[in-house]
Amino acid sequence: MISDLKDRLVTQAHEIGFDACRVCRPWDVPQVPERLATFVEKERHGQMGWMAERMHWRGNPAALWPEARSVIMLGESYTPEHDPLEILKHPDRGAISVYAQNKDYHDMVKKRLKRLARWLIADSGGEVKVFVDTAPVPEKPLGAAAGLGWQGKHTNLVSRQLGSWFFLGSVFTTLELPEDKGEVDHCGSCRSCLDICPTKAFPAPYQIDARRCISYLTIEHKGPVEEDLRKLMGNRIYGCDDCLAVCPWNKFAIDARELRYAAREELKAPSLAELAALDDAAFRTLFSGSPIKRIGRDRFVRNVLYAIGNSEDPSLRDAAQSLLDDPDATVADAARWASDRLG
Repeated sequence: MISDLKDRLVTQAHEIGFDACRVCRPWDVPQVPERLATFVEKERHGQMGWMAERMHWRGNPAALWPEARSVIMLGESYTPEHDPLEILKHPDRGAISVYAQNKDYHDMVKKRLKRLARWLIADSGGEVKVFVDTAPVPEKPLGAAAGLGWQGKHTNLVSRQLGSWFFLGSVFTTLELPEDKGEVDHCGSCRSCLDICPTKAFPAPYQIDARRCISYLTIEHKGPVEEDLRKLMGNRIYGCDDCLAVCPWNKFAIDARELRYAAREELKAPSLAELAALDDAAFRTLFSGSPIKRIGRDRFVRNVLYAIGNSEDPSLRDAAQSLLDDPDATVADAARWASDRLG
């Protein structure tokens, strides 16, 4: 029976390592096309041109694979063991987003999705496709439609069981599985995530302007960052966890089961001076297997120099000056800016 299959699916997902497994239909997110169009029309996607290029698929999951009848949405906890905001009190150290302090979650989540997909085919047939972040799939709206959580005022998915700290993945299938009820909004009058944002990246609750988001600026943005925004980035050198970390629902979050999500000791509070000295080979070695590797040495060192410029620590001026003649123009620009700020 289909209902028995659903129960077996949920059990299998938990055994594989997922902490939540729920089902919706590909067409259960009718609000997405209009919201995405508004986001792009206002140019809030910044340099992420791929969001505009694949709007048809990103706005309509049913168009991505018309034969699909169910979307299995999976959640996996990566709840940190330490306070992600503590590092902000140490301006000579770099703040790296929790999810990037160890192995690349894309690889691990995708492996689990493939295991679940293979099990589903062996058990009940049908066809499947798996997605984790890299395809034009509106994962957060689908997660809300399936009942994994709701999109909070910071636009990220929030769960009453997992808080803000969980990865999303999806398995599209031609099987018609029993669907779950969508989750309702439990943010209430809370605006902690909006108020803590250093760059005021939220024009209104439930809206984000990526061009002001530190996660976007440190990861997706190419070239120099506007000077007014550099000053607000503090010591955040890859991503930003502020809006996630202050969510009250995190007090209910379960611990991460995957040990490879636990922070590597050397990435909890890395020295800005040491990071500024990385050449390409050393950068690749340090961040082997990490999502940080994909932005490359130049963009990463640019971020480190912005943090050095914000540190108010004169002892870091030498680290900045050593890069004044860096072959990468953006790095050299960041080095001049940091040197001037400390001088």
